Amino acid sequence: MRWRPLGVALAATAALTALPAAHPSAGAAEIPLSQGKTATASSVENAGTAAGKAVDGDTGTRWSSAAGDDQWLQVDLGATASVTRVELAWEAAYAKDYKVQISGDGTTWTDLKSVTGSDGGADSLDVSGRGRYVRMLGVHRATPYGYSLWEFRVFGGTDAGQAGCDSGNAAKGRPATASSTENAGTPASAAFDGDTATRWSSQAADPQWLQVDLGAVKDICKVDLNWEAAYAKDFRIQASADGQNWSTLKSVTGATGGTASYDVSGSGRYVRIYGTARGTGYGYSLWEAGVHTGTSGLPPVQGGGDLGPNVIVVDPSTPNLQQKFDDVFARQESAQFGTGRYQFLLKPGTYNGINAQLGFYTSISGLGLNPDDTQINGDVTVDAGWFNGNATQNFWRSAENFAITPSNGTDRWAVAQAAPFRRIHVKGGLNLAPNGYGWASGGYIADSKIDGTVGPYSQQQWYTRDSSVGGWTNGVWNMTFSGVQGAPATNFDSGPYTTLDTTPVSREKPFLYLDGSTYKVFVPAKRTNARGVSWPANAGTSLPLDRFYVVKPGATAATINAALAQGLNLLFTPGVYHLDQTLDVTRPDTVVLGLGLATLVPDNGVDAMHVADVDGVRLAGFLIDAGPVNSDTLLRIGTPGAGADHSANPTTMQDVFIRIGGAGPGLATNSVVVNSDDVVVDHTWIWRADHGSGVGWDTNRADYGLRVNGDDVLATGLFVEHFNKYDVYWSGERGRTIFFQNEKAYDVPNAAAVTHDGIVGYAAYKVADSVTTHEAWGLGSYCNFTADPSIVQTHGFQVPVTSGIKMHDLMVISLGGKGQYAHVVNSTGAPTSGTDTVPSKVTSFP
Repeated sequence: MRWRPLGVALAATAALTALPAAHPSAGAAEIPLSQGKTATASSVENAGTAAGKAVDGDTGTRWSSAAGDDQWLQVDLGATASVTRVELAWEAAYAKDYKVQISGDGTTWTDLKSVTGSDGGADSLDVSGRGRYVRMLGVHRATPYGYSLWEFRVFGGTDAGQAGCDSGNAAKGRPATASSTENAGTPASAAFDGDTATRWSSQAADPQWLQVDLGAVKDICKVDLNWEAAYAKDFRIQASADGQNWSTLKSVTGATGGTASYDVSGSGRYVRIYGTARGTGYGYSLWEAGVHTGTSGLPPVQGGGDLGPNVIVVDPSTPNLQQKFDDVFARQESAQFGTGRYQFLLKPGTYNGINAQLGFYTSISGLGLNPDDTQINGDVTVDAGWFNGNATQNFWRSAENFAITPSNGTDRWAVAQAAPFRRIHVKGGLNLAPNGYGWASGGYIADSKIDGTVGPYSQQQWYTRDSSVGGWTNGVWNMTFSGVQGAPATNFDSGPYTTLDTTPVSREKPFLYLDGSTYKVFVPAKRTNARGVSWPANAGTSLPLDRFYVVKPGATAATINAALAQGLNLLFTPGVYHLDQTLDVTRPDTVVLGLGLATLVPDNGVDAMHVADVDGVRLAGFLIDAGPVNSDTLLRIGTPGAGADHSANPTTMQDVFIRIGGAGPGLATNSVVVNSDDVVVDHTWIWRADHGSGVGWDTNRADYGLRVNGDDVLATGLFVEHFNKYDVYWSGERGRTIFFQNEKAYDVPNAAAVTHDGIVGYAAYKVADSVTTHEAWGLGSYCNFTADPSIVQTHGFQVPVTSGIKMHDLMVISLGGKGQYAHVVNSTGAPTSGTDTVPSKVTSFP
């Protein structure tokens, strides 16, 4: 049997010429780690096709499953291993689409490779990951039968060959806690004192636990337990990096007490014995518990350190400071799809006479705890000279956390989408239009104080949150405000304004600052019914930089995941990061913060990032750029079916941007899926490219922009454009959106391509028929059907008609007559017509 790299086997990736050299065939001396190991499966066709037949080294025997798509085969390697290659020898009943996944505990899985369009035969996959369990997860069958594998081979190196298991007890004398104690004479610490005449014992109830803090994350290889007469019949040995999120290293049932040792594989700072069923009528009681550690050969990931090559830290005395800004701007002014990424960090002080012009992928931030700690007497400028005065493509840049006194009294910030203006004190006015008042399509301001007047002029739409303004001159189509002191009153029936007095839930973006000479990250607290800026009160917490893995260009997904597993937060420095495995964020309150529009690119069809259904994760300041092999979901927040209450400490997604195509072909079925409840999505631009490289109806296909399955989710500043199906599909209850901007896909080939259920076109914003409660304010959808201007889209918005659905201030617009809308929402609202770009509005529905 001749093995071939899968990239050669699939027509979809035949153009990839830089594949690794082919590995030796199974007949060579290399023995698979999987051979002869324990295998299990979701199902078997019959007794003759058991799971173990796929790892027995015999190409004449096979595993086969029941006839269903969602089937899997899994092998336990017996110890943690570094997996480098997986080979699959398919029988005639093969998988057309499947994933190869790895796990440390057989429960939580990480994608190593997603395969689409396989033609069966022999697949050889180059992968990179560490774990004890490896599985093939079938997604779609190629035949009406089940899945069938002659052989499933896993190659790599085991950690056992790199280091042994220390005979010493790493838990001796370490701090211990327990769910309960029988009395003061049986404390938790007695199980770790090295004295077999003292013991811990619990109250007489299930469950109970005993926990020890090893002091640092360690690789755990064995646990010894010496039970008193009151033993556990059923229990779990677990490990955790933070003492909150636990992985099970071993599940034991039917134990009989006494002394026992258990070989385990995993890592953590905390180890606990979690009893679920007692063996007697008493509680649980241990004379001693021992923990043995080893090393995987991979040192722990270190937190802190320098900020990498693309962060430019300056102070008022920095020589040639203006030249530094000018040099970066010269590189970035028109580099819309380039790879340069830059972050300017300004130490507290006063900067005189500078003009920081910002191009693509350039961010400027003050390093004070408050904006007024960093004073700029000059300008921070975004204009559109590079595009002949048209600012509709001034994407991907940002300004944050400083005060500015503009040189002529008014600062110019002529941006489009994905260009946040946060936490800034403008001691003057703010002009949001380019020089010459050309077209502009922004924009977002939050937590900022503009002493003078804001002039949008030619800006089509804008959202401002929790700020104060000295005045606001005008608006074109959709200007929405929440929690803004000085905002104009609502006049949407005759003008562009929608104004809410407060923002129901908000939490400002985390930011880097200097405490003396020490870098820290400030994590602002949640506010409810906020109005005006959050500073200088600054409710929140500060995290030292050594609690962050400072990610620099060249870092691998495996190292990033190891840092997360150790309990570190992530600070992505400016750069482009290719990911060969999904980043898994599992710890509550994890901060993932990007500088300089740090960009994550998932390779080989993996998802870029998964966030567990936990409290308080902060995602902020980075771009996810789809790769050329289809990802199922670029960013997933919460596991499917999640239902925990996070209202006291929600996960937030802020200035996280998604791109499919533009920098090259990109594919993703879903861009962002929110499964957790109570998530706050605060400023995102989810964009299927309409221009650039790798753009076409199928070339950068992406069916869905944002899918919301969780309940009580709030979106503030939601920009989603150009998806093949629904731009937003909202299935969760009690969802709310404040401001929505959308363009439908330009490149719809014809009406037939988007006709479904008797409806022409997918709504820009669809609330599922099952939803009973939903509310939204300030929503606009525009069509520009350049491929077929004759298309008449049925409506821009589609919602159930019930008393709990409340839609406020909606509009649809035909841009220059290239396509039209028949209605605004459902069958309500006048049609658009002609080429004059006049909105059709509905102020309240139903």
